[in-house]
Formats: sequence, structure tokens, C-alpha cells
Amino acid sequence: MANSKKDDREAKARVARMQANQRMHQDGLARRKRDNLIAAAAMVVAVGVAVVLALTVFSGSRNDAAATDNPSATSSASPTAAPAQTNSPTVPKAESAAGKVFTGTLTLNGQPLGVEFDGTKAPQAAAVFKSLADSKFMNGKVCHRLADAANFGVLQCGSLKGDGNGDPNYQWGPVENSPADGKYPAGTIAVARGSSTYSNGTQFFITFKDTILPQDTGGYTIVGKVTSGLDVVTKIAAGGITPGAGGATDGAPKTKVTIDSLTLK
Repeated sequence: MANSKKDDREAKARVARMQANQRMHQDGLARRKRDNLIAAAAMVVAVGVAVVLALTVFSGSRNDAAATDNPSATSSASPTAAPAQTNSPTVPKAESAAGKVFTGTLTLNGQPLGVEFDGTKAPQAAAVFKSLADSKFMNGKVCHRLADAANFGVLQCGSLKGDGNGDPNYQWGPVENSPADGKYPAGTIAVARGSSTYSNGTQFFITFKDTILPQDTGGYTIVGKVTSGLDVVTKIAAGGITPGAGGATDGAPKTKVTIDSLTLK
């Protein structure tokens, strides 16, 4: 009888140990599954943040219905509503620049850059910036954004009030001459915009190194290029960035950058 009770106890103990081991195994599987889900979620969030930053990198009217006037290209938040697919009444007609190439000078902090705006490839954009140059709109405006990361280096300028927001009364489209492969070589001058392809405005960006931007929402108009003096921009970039919403690699340039003038002929 005694042996029978002992065997009983040992059998119960073995069952208890087995059940405990099973619970531990199940708990371990659950933990691993939970950890894998957390890791996958974190990866999705990280990729999502990177995509959002790239897509809004050039937001221009961040708080208006219009912005990356936005590769912004940005930093830069997204506009609250999509503008109508028409140009503002004061936007010059593309025909005024069609088939023409304008050359001139963009002067930053007293340092000249030779520039070329190509109306044969981007007539609407060239018409806009020729008009802005002629009206001296750019004089005194600042370059509010500097971004410098892997495959991404831009100086963004031309915001109406110097805060990265655009002018809700001056919006236009469409996107023109946007590279299918998303490559914007160093020295490219492109137009910043918001979420709509009709949210271009007065902002533009200069790539100071070869830059890749997403094209799945329409891309960014390449309107021209820097023909000389790109080192002026690379020196500004070398001066560093005051970290902004986009982190340490995306914010205001530590060296304040003012547009003295933009002239085009």
C-alpha cells in the first residue's frame, strides 16, 4: 500500500513537472511571437516614418491647403486639404516660357551661383520662376531648410514668410520633368510642393549632392540646374544643421541663408 501511494505521488509529480514544462514552453512561444510582432510593428513604423519624411520633405504650405512647398524635398508637415487641380489666377501661363531657356544668377549671402531654368522641359515652372525673378519676389527671402542624409542633400528656399509655409493664394501645377527613376543629380533645381501635384508655389530646392526622392505621388518638377558656384551650397551644408522635426539631419541651416537676388534673362 505504501509503495502504491509513493508511486502515486511520483506519478503526480511527473505530471505536474510535465505540465509546468508545457506551460513554460507555451509561454516562451507566446513571448517569441509577441516579440516578433513588436519587432515587425517597429520596422513598419520606422519605414513609414522614413517614407513620410521623404514624401513631405519639401512641404511648402504646410498649414495651408497647399506644400514640399514639400522633398522635401522635406521636412515639413502635410497640408490639411488638397487644393483644386487648377492654377491660381496670378500664376503666369506656361506659354510665356515654352521653348525658352533662361540663364542668370542666384545670389546667396553675397555669393553668386550661375543658374539655368529650362522652359523647354518645364514651361510652367520656368514661367513661374521667371516671373518671380522679374518681380524681385526672391529678394530677401531665406533658405529655411537644410537636409543632409544618405542619398539626400537639399537646401530649400523661397518660402513666403521664411517659415516653410507657402502662399495659399499662389499655387500651381502640374508636375513637369520629374525623373522616373527618382534621381535628382547634384546641382538640380527643383520645385517644392505639398501632397497635390497642383500645390507647387514659390519654394524651390537645390540638391548639393546626388539625391533620390520618391516618385509614387507624382515626383517633383526639375526646372533647372546650377551651372556654377554649387560649392556655395556645399559650404552652407558643411556649416551644419539645427535639428528640426525631421531630426538631426533635417532642419534649419546653422548658417543663416538669405537670397540677395535671383535674376533671369
